Amino acid sequence: MPRTRWIALCGLALVCAGVVGCQQGRPVKFGAVLPLTGPLEAYAVAIKRGIEIAYEQAQEDPRLERGITLEILDSETDPAKAAALLEDLYEGGALAAIGGVTSAEALQMVEVADEEERVLVSPSASSPELTGMSRNFFRVFPSDFVEGTKMGSFAANTLKIETALILANESPYGRGIQGVFKSELERHGGEVLEVIEFQSNTDLSGLVERVMTLKPDAVYLAAYWEDLVALIRQLRGVGYEGKVLTTSAFATAQAVARAGESADGVIFTQTIFDLATASGPIREFADTYQLKYGESPDLYAAHGYDAMRVLVEALAEGGSQPNEFWKGMRGIRAMPGATGAIQFDEKGDVQKYPRVYVIRDGEPINYEQHVERIKRAFQERMQEIEERQRRLRGNPN
Repeated sequence: MPRTRWIALCGLALVCAGVVGCQQGRPVKFGAVLPLTGPLEAYAVAIKRGIEIAYEQAQEDPRLERGITLEILDSETDPAKAAALLEDLYEGGALAAIGGVTSAEALQMVEVADEEERVLVSPSASSPELTGMSRNFFRVFPSDFVEGTKMGSFAANTLKIETALILANESPYGRGIQGVFKSELERHGGEVLEVIEFQSNTDLSGLVERVMTLKPDAVYLAAYWEDLVALIRQLRGVGYEGKVLTTSAFATAQAVARAGESADGVIFTQTIFDLATASGPIREFADTYQLKYGESPDLYAAHGYDAMRVLVEALAEGGSQPNEFWKGMRGIRAMPGATGAIQFDEKGDVQKYPRVYVIRDGEPINYEQHVERIKRAFQERMQEIEERQRRLRGNPN
């Protein structure tokens, strides 16, 4: 090796060593890239709020001797911009980042995470394409494979759906989950009459007309909240009497409120997030959120909170160097979170299992509990009738 090159390399090594030494006393930087403006703002704002609560709590964590900082950037719902901003965060010193609110964003951001050899944690991307895509990618939201499988089997076995029509957004998310639902419904003997893909922000009346022409037992909607609200309201408006099935994309207070009375009876899947019976970390998060924002958190706020909690836990249990941090991520075992215990499988997917919910009077209710309530009400009514008949027989006058 030429002496001049050897001197240059030695100098570079000394500079790098000096930088590492200087950074040892500085707070650890984390970042987040979220679509805070654009059509998916409702999801991102809730996620951001959850992240900020977890970040504020981390300031009091005695395990984080150096402390942490957080920088949140707006992707404007543009996957290419999301990837570019993630690169900026990593090159600006971020040890790890939260991002990929949508599957489209996550798919491009994973490439950056691999190039930089940094961890990326998604709060809500769910496409099956992401499973095992990178050792650097983790997500606290379950894969659509799990959610679509749950609804497909539920529709066939519990709801006894024989025919269904699928309306899916032209996106990695829409294509991923509708394909799983279709396969599972057909596996259990149901028939999918058609799969119709559509673009967001277009006239949806033709889709509704097709539903009314085919008259399926159920329609399965795989899209984001604005399209879901529009389709649900139009289906109710034309008097569609079949079951309306959809995904956790509907599980936002904004979507349910915007749908109004049309939301009543809509059936959807989501992970367990029941504030009525919440305790422990879930109750603590919900109370803090209510105090800070004056309203109850939704499913996406809870997943933002858990994504940030995961980064804090990996830092505390791993270390502030990339490889140490990655080991910290792999070491997370049943971490208590706002959405339940957090643990990742070997492919970076969280191990969670969704349940089926139905909207009643503007509130999501566990479907099994809903059925039990109906049964109890029916039994109580029958007991009242029997008691009245006994009284009448005992007093013929």
